[in-house]
Amino acid sequence: MFRAQNDAERRDFILNGSILRVLLVISLPLVLYNVVQQIFSFFDVLIASYISAEVVSTVSIVSQIQSMLQATGSALSVGGAIIIARYFGEGNIKAAKRYISSLIFLTLIICAFVLVVIIPFAAPFLRLLRTPEDLLKTGTTYFRLETAMLSCIFFNTIFFAIEKAKGNTKIILVCNLIALPVKFGLSLFFVFVVRADILMLSIASFIAHFMISCAGVYKLSRKNDILRPTLRDTDLSLKTIQPLLLLSVPIFFEKFTFSFGKVIVNSMSAAWGSMVVGALGISNRVSSIATTLPLAIGDAESAIISQNLGNRNPKRALDFFKCTFAVSLVVGISCFIMMTILQIPLISAFAKGNASFAKEITVIYGWERYATILLALSSAVMGLFYGFGHTKISMVLNIARLFLFRIPPLYIMQRYTQVGSE
Repeated sequence: MFRAQNDAERRDFILNGSILRVLLVISLPLVLYNVVQQIFSFFDVLIASYISAEVVSTVSIVSQIQSMLQATGSALSVGGAIIIARYFGEGNIKAAKRYISSLIFLTLIICAFVLVVIIPFAAPFLRLLRTPEDLLKTGTTYFRLETAMLSCIFFNTIFFAIEKAKGNTKIILVCNLIALPVKFGLSLFFVFVVRADILMLSIASFIAHFMISCAGVYKLSRKNDILRPTLRDTDLSLKTIQPLLLLSVPIFFEKFTFSFGKVIVNSMSAAWGSMVVGALGISNRVSSIATTLPLAIGDAESAIISQNLGNRNPKRALDFFKCTFAVSLVVGISCFIMMTILQIPLISAFAKGNASFAKEITVIYGWERYATILLALSSAVMGLFYGFGHTKISMVLNIARLFLFRIPPLYIMQRYTQVGSE
């Protein structure tokens, strides 16, 4: 049934191997991958800080908007990975291949739609989201470049989801380790040798993501890949698409509204000036360094649970959740301690001697770091919901987290108190 022996062995390992060992083996490449992605983002902001504080604010604003637009690709990747992993765990290669082919075709359609709709209307879109006027000139062109890069990011997200569904997380790490030096080298060359502006940072990122896309096309088109997508296997009928949409649409609304909520928070923060917007963005970046590890573990958990459910073993699936929860707790506490120790040097690296800027970052991050442990635990719970296909529950919880517990208190304190940006 499985012509590719590595895939067969990996499936057997996930379905029958030691629970802790399976979790660590599958999640470790994803942990390292997430770390690499955070280094990408962290590096962009760090390089931008050498240019000016306004550039840092521009990068922060655009990255939040980009996250909002990425919600579609992320939702399809999560929903698709759940279904593909179920069929792969069941041993139904034909059905898994059908969903992979259909998923890639849908992704190409969405990429074309985003490029046609967003790029021509970049400036009005940024104004609609209340981007400060002093950041609009450079921000509009930068936003267009970042939106063009989304086509590569969308495809890469789907490619990684397919490999993750098979338990092949190592290739995700390898692709990023190849692209990382290219990104770093080009960014350093553009900023410190050519003395280019923020736009060249986006071009460096685009080249790195494009390299990963090329690797993905090569991997998926190999004839010896049992899940190689083909146009013949593509099926956009309601029977095939409906299960994918039922899982993906709640995830889309969850991720889109959560990212949109962060854009709202940025726009509300603009009332205190662009420096506060930049400080909030850097605080988010520093915080994400700590939260990226448990998020990756939860990501692996959902794929593992899906395969075991496909193999009709719900007890083992629940045991994986218990193991993930315990590991996430340890990781969350460790990350909180680490970031508490490192917060001053990290903030100093971004502030570049600007005492006011450093103070704003310190005040905001001083509160934000306390969420590290709770976010670690919630990622394990979300991995459980995703694995079992309960995406509507995760959608409600994540929307409530922002629109019930964050934005209304911020509005009240901003309007009726003198607390300030803190």
